[in-house]
Amino acid sequence: MAQNRQAGGRSRYGRRGLGLVSESEIARAAEVIRAGGLVAFPTETVYGLGANALNTTAVERIYEAKGRPPASPLIVHVAGVELARQLATKWSAVAERLVRRFWPGPLTLVLGRHPRIPDRVTAGLPTVGLRMPAHPVALALIRAAGVPIAAPSANRFTALSPTTAEHVRAALGGSVDMVLDDGPTNVGIESTVLSIADPSHPLLLRPGMVTQADIEAVIGPVQLQAVPLGAHPSPGMHARHYSPRTPLLLIRRGDALPAGRGTIAQLPSDPREYAARLYAVLHDLDREGLDYIAIEAPPDTPEWAGILDRLRRAAKK
Repeated sequence: MAQNRQAGGRSRYGRRGLGLVSESEIARAAEVIRAGGLVAFPTETVYGLGANALNTTAVERIYEAKGRPPASPLIVHVAGVELARQLATKWSAVAERLVRRFWPGPLTLVLGRHPRIPDRVTAGLPTVGLRMPAHPVALALIRAAGVPIAAPSANRFTALSPTTAEHVRAALGGSVDMVLDDGPTNVGIESTVLSIADPSHPLLLRPGMVTQADIEAVIGPVQLQAVPLGAHPSPGMHARHYSPRTPLLLIRRGDALPAGRGTIAQLPSDPREYAARLYAVLHDLDREGLDYIAIEAPPDTPEWAGILDRLRRAAKK
């Protein structure tokens, strides 16, 4: 018998101050990063699993903790545009327009990488994904550590992304040296990823809450990147990803549901509120021992593209 669940909640995007995290915790976490350790920390999107992006041994620990394949590159997080410029081989006028509009925020830019970025970070590719997060704890950690921080989502590979510190601890346990707990994240799904390695030919590698239309309003037409063979130019391009342990069914209104104990998860009608709640709702339902979780597919429109991408990959068998 399917049950109906209603999820609510509002964003706190744009909050200032360290919230639940103390300055002493930031200082200790920065020491862990500099010493080659792993720190899970909040961003506005999801919790990240961070290591010194310039330390190959530390970055290798990320892959081991997540069970992440070597063909999946990491995003490097910075606390300012100047550091981002230093990590790219070329900083174009297109990059400058984008960061002026969207940074700090949930947009990752893929550019030619500087040789100081290890191959392990980029899956051997000549490009690197750079992002300046819009979360005071993340920015404080990067500044205190004094190094760029490589950080995918703080979960096991292909599993549900974490939007709370509790999700991190349940997924990774003792493989993380320190967790900075600042409560739930507010964007809720991973960043949009845009390649401008060739500024004249921008490619959308992963949709997110910064939409294709948002980007095109700043730099003009953007094409969608097909999934390549070999190393992926962006995280989140595997066919199955962001998945709960419980089978997820993406349904249309009126679809017949399978037999067994399942639930229909109902989420907000606003895409930003929906994204902010999606993973938290799936984490909660995943603990209930259900036979399936069903979610009605949202509209196939630009503002829902990032959410629909996550749901399709999560439902992939």
